[in-house]
Amino acid sequence: MSLRWQTLSCFVYAPFVSLNSRSKQQPYAVPFRLWVICGLGLGLLLNGCDASPRKPILPPSESDLVLLKPATLCTSKSSFLKTHPASTLKTQDWGTGQELLLPAGRSPSHGDESYFFDEDGLLVGTVFTFPSGLDLKPNPVLRQTLMQLKPVLEFYLTVANLSSKTSMDSSALYETGDEKTTTQYLVLGTREQPMLLQASVTIDPYVRLFSPYRREFLERLRHPRGKKSGQEIETQGAEDKEPFISLQQFARGQTAQLSYCGAQNYDTAATAYQNAIASGFTNKVWLAEAHHKLGLAWEGKGEHEKAKAEMLQSLTIRPNTPEILNNLGTVYRALGDKASALASFEKAVTLRPNYAIARYNLAEAYEPTNPMRAISEYETYLALVQGIPDEAGRVAVVQQRIKSLKH
Repeated sequence: MSLRWQTLSCFVYAPFVSLNSRSKQQPYAVPFRLWVICGLGLGLLLNGCDASPRKPILPPSESDLVLLKPATLCTSKSSFLKTHPASTLKTQDWGTGQELLLPAGRSPSHGDESYFFDEDGLLVGTVFTFPSGLDLKPNPVLRQTLMQLKPVLEFYLTVANLSSKTSMDSSALYETGDEKTTTQYLVLGTREQPMLLQASVTIDPYVRLFSPYRREFLERLRHPRGKKSGQEIETQGAEDKEPFISLQQFARGQTAQLSYCGAQNYDTAATAYQNAIASGFTNKVWLAEAHHKLGLAWEGKGEHEKAKAEMLQSLTIRPNTPEILNNLGTVYRALGDKASALASFEKAVTLRPNYAIARYNLAEAYEPTNPMRAISEYETYLALVQGIPDEAGRVAVVQQRIKSLKH
C-alpha cells in the first residue's frame, strides 16, 4: 500500500527577539511562529526536516495549575454551555467561529477566561489572562517545568495593572505540550519568582492563532476589559500577514483531516481547505500547501481525479516539492497510471534522497518490472528507518518482500 505524507511535519519558531526551537513536533505557526512544511520552506527559515517518521521528543509539561478543569479541548459548545450558563458569558465573533468570555469576577481561575469554538462547535483553544499577574508561588510543579524549559521568546512588556511589579519588566514566553496539544505561558519576572500573565491551551493545528505574543492578546493585558492603561508600544506583538479566515479554515481542515477531535472527516477537511483557498493567501507556500491538503482530502474521499488536479496545481505554485510529488504518485497509482506514479516517486527521492516513505513507494512501483531496483530501494528504505520503533511492522513486510524478490 502506498504511503502518503499527511501532516505538516516540521515547525520552526521565528521570534522577534530570541530564538529557541522546541522538541515537540508541530501543524502548524505565525510571523512569530512560521509553519514550515518539510521540503517546502517558507523562504525564511528551514532547518531541514527528518524524512523518516519519528515520534517527537516531548518537552517537560507537568503542571499543578489546572486551567482547563471546567472544559477540555474538543468539547462541543452545547456540552460547554451545560456547565457554563450563557448568562455568565460574553460572546463575540472569532472569524467563522465564536469566543465565549468568562470574566475574572466569575471564573474559577480568577482571570479572564476565553474559550474559542470553531464553526463546527468544537473547543479548539483557550486563553487565560491575568492583567494583575498570577503569583506561581503556590505552584511548585509548574515552576519546576518552567525552570526546565527554554523561553521561545523574551521581551520587555508594559503592563501597568500588576499588583506587585513595576510597569515594565522582562517577560518570557514558554511553550510545551503533548502529541496533539500545545500549552504556552507568558511569564513576568525571574524563573525563581515567576508571575503568570497569560496562558493558552490549544490543539496543534490552531497553535499559531493562540500565542500570547499575538498583538490582540497583549492588548488584553495592557487594556483589560476596555480599560486604558499602560504605555502603548505599537511595534509589540505579532500580527498575521495572511488573512485570519484563511488561517482559521486551514487549521479547521487539519483538525478534520488528522483526527484531532474525533474521527477523520474528509468532507469537512475538503470544505475548509476550499474556504481557505477562496479567502486567499499572500504567501505562495501557504497557497500551495492548501491545494496539496485539499488534494489529500479528495484522495481520502476516493475522488482521485480531483486529488490529482489539486496536487498538480500545488506543484505549479511550488515546483519540486518532495511531499507533494510522493502523494501525487500515490494518486497516479490509484488511477492506474503506473508510469506517472513511478516518475513522481523517482523525482521525490531525487530531490530528497533520505525520504524513506518515497523510497518505499518507489520500491513498490518497481516490483513488477525491475525486481533488482525494487530490492535496492527497499534496502535503502530499511537503512533510513533503522531503529525507528513505529516502522517495525513495515520493516517486517519489506524484509519478506526482499526475500521473495531474490527468489
